[in-house]
Amino acid sequence: MIVGVTRQSYAKWEQGDSVPDIEKCDKLAKFYGIKIDALMHYDEKVGNTKVTPPPEGKFLWGTVKMGSRGQIVIPKEARENYGLSEGSRLVVLGDLEGIALIPAERFEQQLRNAMEQSRKIVEE
Repeated sequence: MIVGVTRQSYAKWEQGDSVPDIEKCDKLAKFYGIKIDALMHYDEKVGNTKVTPPPEGKFLWGTVKMGSRGQIVIPKEARENYGLSEGSRLVVLGDLEGIALIPAERFEQQLRNAMEQSRKIVEE
């Protein structure tokens, strides 16, 4: 048991019939890697589905629609969070699960750091 409650108590929380006390909220927040405030007040949806808060340091800005030429509009909060503006260069990455964007300067710095680490290992 994560927080030491019965299934019945948990079911009441899910149905909105009762709420956990502050100590249980703290344990749940720590277990999920989020803040208590996010646990209590997070109300985001993807489409029509309510989603859980992302772990601390991770973000969810909703969904975007792709235009006819593949363009998307990055949500304002995301642009502000990463200091993006018109003309910002982004690297498009992907794996079997999907795609991700990273500011080009950050990606290039990580690449330089990795190359420097490789050089140090080779020199040893």
